Amino acid sequence: MFAYPVTASAARAGLLVRDRKGALSAGGALLRLALFLGALLVAAAPRAETRPAVAPLLELLRLDDIIKVMRIEGITYATELESEFFPGRGGDRWQATVAMLYAPQNLRESFHRRFAAEMEGRDMGPMVEFFASPLGRKVIGLEISARRALLDDAVEETAREALMQMRAGRDPRLDLLAAFIETNDLIEYNVTGALNSNLAFYRGLERGGAFPEGMSEERMLAEVWAQEPEIRSDTEEWLYLYMAMAYQPLDDAELKAYIEFSGTPAGRQLNAALFRAFGDMFDDLSLALGLAAAERLRGDDL
Repeated sequence: MFAYPVTASAARAGLLVRDRKGALSAGGALLRLALFLGALLVAAAPRAETRPAVAPLLELLRLDDIIKVMRIEGITYATELESEFFPGRGGDRWQATVAMLYAPQNLRESFHRRFAAEMEGRDMGPMVEFFASPLGRKVIGLEISARRALLDDAVEETAREALMQMRAGRDPRLDLLAAFIETNDLIEYNVTGALNSNLAFYRGLERGGAFPEGMSEERMLAEVWAQEPEIRSDTEEWLYLYMAMAYQPLDDAELKAYIEFSGTPAGRQLNAALFRAFGDMFDDLSLALGLAAAERLRGDDL
């Protein structure tokens, strides 16, 4: 499934909050958060009468298993945000917000709606055919298993060491991984997604009153864009680490066949639709987390 998006990290925004001066602006953050979450859940409600029949394709892509992994990643990220912004002071309200945002049903419906809109008018036949094949089922299983395994820091460190050895030995598999990344434009998709999610998080902080004198859109854009080189470097490293681990059981012929499908019109359309749908979902999650973080920060000062 083209290495579904790396979970964006907006924790760098914590520097701005730590450097804030004076009291946080008062009033309305919790209400805005509640209204936003309510609107988000309404927007995510299924609309079966208007969306194409993407369910068979999403079943082959094992969306439910992906959502389970993303939920764990999201809750872990929210815990890191609490440690960064308000250590030990998130309380029941923060935990309840995170639990609601990352509830599997909410994530599933949010993604499904967006993906269906992206696939409107597309011929899903070649996509279903590939991912219903033995190779298609195999690669999806490997991608999800690797993503799940990398939730363990020890596994990630082992994978990092293995990648270093591949580079030291100039393993030719690296050329195939590079071709896969280029064909699917994975670095640009992931970097763009991370920057957009970080910007959404800043907007949530600003709307929630986390900045004493407000923060202009221009400054938010500048702050986010300053993160681009580090995000790009981290993304490239993580993608190689992840794919080297995920696709290790594939022989070269199988990986080349996967790359070949990725370069077809159907493969490119699917890849773009997946990243746009996941990206929009992450943006909404980041905005909501920013609003919730601002509410907790305001509570610390009140």
